[in-house]
Amino acid sequence: MTATPVHIDHSKFLKKINGLLILILFIKISGFFTWIEMVGVIRIFKIISRISMTYAIIVLHKKIVNYGTSGVMRWENSLSPLLYMGYLILGFASFMWSTNPGYSLLQWIMDFESLVFAYYFMRCLAQIELYFPESKIRFYNVFGNATFYIISIFVVGVIVAPDVFYRLTHGGEEARLGGWIMNPNELGMLCVVIISCFIFDLYRKHQRTWTFIKLIIVFIALVLTGSRSSMIGFLLIIFFHIRRSDNVKLKLAINIGAILSVPVIVQTIFIKQGDLEEVMSMTGRLPFWQALLGEALPKEPLLGYGFMRIYYHETFQGIHTYAGHMTHNTFIQVMMNLGFIGFTLVLFQMITTIKAFLITKPEEKKLMLIGILIPVIINSFTEFGIFGETNYGILFYQFLIFAVSVKADGRLSLPQQIRLRKKRPDLIGTPLLQPAYVWK
Repeated sequence: MTATPVHIDHSKFLKKINGLLILILFIKISGFFTWIEMVGVIRIFKIISRISMTYAIIVLHKKIVNYGTSGVMRWENSLSPLLYMGYLILGFASFMWSTNPGYSLLQWIMDFESLVFAYYFMRCLAQIELYFPESKIRFYNVFGNATFYIISIFVVGVIVAPDVFYRLTHGGEEARLGGWIMNPNELGMLCVVIISCFIFDLYRKHQRTWTFIKLIIVFIALVLTGSRSSMIGFLLIIFFHIRRSDNVKLKLAINIGAILSVPVIVQTIFIKQGDLEEVMSMTGRLPFWQALLGEALPKEPLLGYGFMRIYYHETFQGIHTYAGHMTHNTFIQVMMNLGFIGFTLVLFQMITTIKAFLITKPEEKKLMLIGILIPVIINSFTEFGIFGETNYGILFYQFLIFAVSVKADGRLSLPQQIRLRKKRPDLIGTPLLQPAYVWK
């Protein structure tokens, strides 16, 4: 005779967890921004905010388990995280030949710390998904809201303090949102990721009016960043969702919005001072990349110059190029850091991750992962990127890796079942506490 599960209302607990996830992620990502010009203070803020939020997410995970989950996890598509760990191991080994071991170590520690954060963050979501099927907590909603508050600061800031939140470029003739707080291209990428996340709230009809308002605010911020690469990512995201959606009204709304935005995009982003040549040369970086690959790489082709190093000195300057300390292309960056060996490792890691996306179920999750990946990858061709110097794009990619590899395991041992029965009597009689889920 099957026991009837006891009804327990978990709504207050889940609402609290949702709020804490948003707060933790908001502070975590805020730790990548240079909010004030006092170098010493902002460095302390960045260190404390990032490390403390990693500790906070570990504590929150423990809180969720203590409330009533098993905490047992299993791996899927394990080659993706294994190859990423291989990349970090090679980066750690490169301290032996790095041209600046201290800098390489600092960058490596920050990447590893964000990896730990991403792992526990996705563990929290996986536990909630399995043990609280009634939960409305979704990664795209948590991520979208946490980062929307950051973008809101910039939108308000550009009105009340334009000198702080605008960055003047092209000899002071062009103002771009971001100021010296955040690189405008990086900020633009963040806007596109937020838009991609909020589109899924539209799919599930979650607070539609408020979601539309947030989308408009984020789009305005995107235009103000003046980021061409991010705008390309935005257009790809829009047409990606148009092609995938079965909702005729939503398709129509997205189409109309895209058509209306094209004149604004072309005028404000792509037609600036008649700089077609600048666009075609990837904002003048092609000569620098050619010099790196033709002059610097042949000197250290196999293992590179060390983690996050592109040359023997702090900067590299080609015969006919400007001097630079980073490549503004994450793939060339890896090649310079860790040589052809590191680049091959990274290439296979990305292939296994994307393959994992394509077989992910349900369809909503697959679309979400691809929707976040598109702007992050596009940004990686012209900025720090997912394998570059520490930035929140790395954290986003780590989220994606664990989204397809970390799962909560419902197959429990007898002691685990006994513990869970005491914690969650509402699960008695459900498949989670049936003999079929016990390890053989």
